[in-house]
Amino acid sequence: MSSQSVKIAVVGSGYVGLVAAVCFAEMGHEVICVDNDERKVAALQGGDTLIHENSLPELLERYRNTKVRFMTDLAEATRESEAIFIAVGTPQSETGDADLSYVEAVACEIARSLTTYKVIVEKSTVPVYTNEWVRRSMERNGVAHHLFDVVSNPEFLREGTAVADFLHPDRIVVGADSDRAAAVLNRIYLPLTSGEYYERDGFIAGGCSVQEPPPLLLTSTKSAEIIKHASNAFLALKISFINAVSNLCEATDANVEQVARGMGLDSRIGPKFLRPGIGYGGSCFPKDVAAFRSVAEQLGIDFNLLTEVEKINTHQKKRFINKVRSALWTLRGKRLGVLGLAFKGDTDDIRESPAIDIVEMLLGEGCSIAAFDPAATVRTEEVLPSGPNLRYVNDAYTAADDADALLILTDWPEFAKLDLKRLYKGLRYPIVIDGRNLYDPHVMAEEGFTYLSVGRPAANPVRDLTAVATSR
Repeated sequence: MSSQSVKIAVVGSGYVGLVAAVCFAEMGHEVICVDNDERKVAALQGGDTLIHENSLPELLERYRNTKVRFMTDLAEATRESEAIFIAVGTPQSETGDADLSYVEAVACEIARSLTTYKVIVEKSTVPVYTNEWVRRSMERNGVAHHLFDVVSNPEFLREGTAVADFLHPDRIVVGADSDRAAAVLNRIYLPLTSGEYYERDGFIAGGCSVQEPPPLLLTSTKSAEIIKHASNAFLALKISFINAVSNLCEATDANVEQVARGMGLDSRIGPKFLRPGIGYGGSCFPKDVAAFRSVAEQLGIDFNLLTEVEKINTHQKKRFINKVRSALWTLRGKRLGVLGLAFKGDTDDIRESPAIDIVEMLLGEGCSIAAFDPAATVRTEEVLPSGPNLRYVNDAYTAADDADALLILTDWPEFAKLDLKRLYKGLRYPIVIDGRNLYDPHVMAEEGFTYLSVGRPAANPVRDLTAVATSR
């Protein structure tokens, strides 16, 4: 089969929607990206990606207003498209459930404009049975059942590498209960599954190739919905598990990185997501774990394992605060430099960021903080404005200047490459508390730092501190 262009509508221009829209265009399709926020649409039409994501600005510039059009008119997009991907937000409600009101609103609006057969695709992360509710919403709005199918096509994107993840996926999951709908999704993803995309000049590099294209897994809609939640819950479980192990390592003076390596070399376990730290965050893991647990409870399934995952994740941030306290004795009045505000490196997303939570806890303890993040400062200021005890600075060394200690809270690559001699001179006391294990403790000790990390023995300065104090 040769790839043919498919007319696609993507509803929602957030992380998932915008990445999907430009990547579908990169694959050769014609795309309309719809959002009800006129300011966002205008910004995207002008070339502003609105989010920090590798390769996204280049693809947007290449395809905007040609193969990708941005508009607010969902009715027009529905009429023009063969497949409509719903990529709107599904925020967590107070009960832990996913709030599906935006999905329902989009389904109802699509229904009012639908006159020919369309495939409605769930791209947002939704709980099992959502496909049935979308179908029911469509039919309640007068659409005959033969005019549409509902498909689940979950995304498995990591912020910071979302474009490469989309074009080089580990797998493409298509949950379809009709051959007709499955055929449309097969056509859409054919440039990837056939390997054709990887033969094109200038394709985005990644793990897939002509010889090893990504597999397409065809399942029922319910199975696809569960695959997404189960995958994220399991990854969160791995993170919480290694964090719990790191606490045991600290109590016994073992090294969690050696333990994680020993575990990860087992092919049944693998090394990914076995990095200890201050806990997971972002727009997916906290919300998806809570939603998966809530769905299980509603169906009478005991899934208390997920409750423990959440408890460990919360406790990890508190342990880090105690680590800071152990290094400084008291916290009130201490001046701290903070590196990192985003929930992970290579993104400006601060949703559920453990770094933000830790900053707020330290402010509550009476600390004064100078914070730096390469991309997330503007977003952080919107929720945590600067004030007498909080200021945002433009580089890591300014954050560390005259600080009682430097805290590393986000794993930005540049934070692992700091000039340690310059850092040493800038700090009031040479104390670094690393929540992401970016440095070798032995190297830090040799450079004169008191260095605390996660799941590894504390490292103390090798230099003669009396001589150092005299030289200062």
